[in-house]
Formats: sequence, C-alpha cells, structure tokens
Amino acid sequence: MRATLRPEFVPMPTVASAVEALQAIAPLELAEEWDNVGLLAGDPAAPLAAVLTCLTLTPDVIDEAVAAGVSLVVTHHPLPFRGVKSRSTETLDGSALWRLARAGIAVYSAHTAYDTAAGGINQQWAEALGLRNVRPLVPSERPDGAGVGRIGEGPGGFGELVESVSRAANPRALRAVVPKDGMSGPVAVACGSGGSLLDAALAAGCRVFLTGELGFHECLRCRSHGVGVILTGHYASERFAMETLAQRLAERLPGAKVSASAVERDPLEPV
Repeated sequence: MRATLRPEFVPMPTVASAVEALQAIAPLELAEEWDNVGLLAGDPAAPLAAVLTCLTLTPDVIDEAVAAGVSLVVTHHPLPFRGVKSRSTETLDGSALWRLARAGIAVYSAHTAYDTAAGGINQQWAEALGLRNVRPLVPSERPDGAGVGRIGEGPGGFGELVESVSRAANPRALRAVVPKDGMSGPVAVACGSGGSLLDAALAAGCRVFLTGELGFHECLRCRSHGVGVILTGHYASERFAMETLAQRLAERLPGAKVSASAVERDPLEPV
C-alpha cells in the first residue's frame, strides 16, 4: 500500500506573530520619540486570519477591513496619533477605534520606524531611483544601515530623475523646483513631510531633494542654493511601500492572508 502524504500542518498565527514579524522589518527603537508606534489596539493572543496594510485608517479603509474580516490592520499613520481622552463615536478617531474594537480588529503602526529601517520606505526610494553609494542622512547606531532619510549619487540628469520618480510611485501630479543646470548629482530622499530633514540634506551636499511635501519658503531656500526639489505629494511618497510591506508580511506569516488596501486613495486630486 502506498503511503499517503499529508500536507504539512501550518499553525494559525496570532496577532503577536504579526507584531514579531513587523518588528523584524521595522524595529521600533528606530521610531522618533514623538511617534506612537507598535500595537495600538487589540489582543496579541487573538488568532490572525487576515491582515490589511494601509497608509491611513480612513472610514472607507475601515469598511474594507470589516467587510473582509481581517484580524489586524497595519496602518502607516498611527491611530490614535496622540493620546485620546475619549473613544466616543462623536469624534472621528473615537468612532474609528470603536468600530475596529467591535469588529475585533487590532491596529499596529510602525510609521517612522518603517521610514528609517534598513529596508524601509526611504531605502526603497533610493533603490527605485537607482541611487549609488546610498547612506542615511542621519545615521542610527545600528550596524544594518538604518537611519533617517537617504542620500546617494543620482544616475543621470534632473529629467531622468523625474521620470524615475513617476515610474516608482505613480503620483497624480509632480511639482518641482527645477535646477538651472538640469543636473541631479547627489539626491536626498525624505518620504512624507521632509522639511525637518532639509538642513541635513543641504549639509550633505544634495543637488536634488525628493520628498512628499515641502513648505513654500523651504522651496525658495532650495532654489537660492541651486538645489532642485521634487514633490510627489505625501500620499504618493509613502503609499507604494504599503504594497511592499504586505508582501514581506505574507512571506513571514504563511498561515494568514495579507494584502494592501484596495480602496485607499489620495485625498488630493488634480483639477
């Protein structure tokens, strides 16, 4: 009689399994002191059937999570971001947390830890743009290359860089401070709102500063220094990395279904 081969048993992961995987991808000690990261709501011992990644926990993403029966939402932007005194449905954050709790959905955020990690959002930008000799703008004490922001040598001129940015993040609209010579040179990257890293980028000798959003006077400052700026919009500068995060989690959580939100959209549209 031929022996019947049984499929290998894969135990059901828990929320704690996902937390462990997330902290391997983006160690929480990399997060900024002001940030709110880690498991923000939920039971670590709860079974993990499905995970949804998103940039921001908006009402439509919560609808999606509830309808899909997910056990955990991994949101880049924390909810709550700051301390809340009430979880009443009379407030936007309170209503969101109440709905998630009633549906048994846990919430986790890595935020600035994922920005900064060795394989985090800024490093993904550097790789997508083909930068060489990449290093953090503000190094961490970790030996794995983690740090705040990135800077590296651009592979071509400013126009080529703009094309690479468009391919990498598919932004709805790019805005730019165009350098007079059209050359890129060293390119600094800071996803999201990158104004706090502008001093470090200029000190490091960048010729182009890529970020999601930057203030008017900061753009004028860059132009006065002859430094180009590429603004993708906050959403486009980070949303693509939620897809990457879902893929990495799926590899580490074979017993769970992991996907990025299919309904999330940039709130700003060209008109």
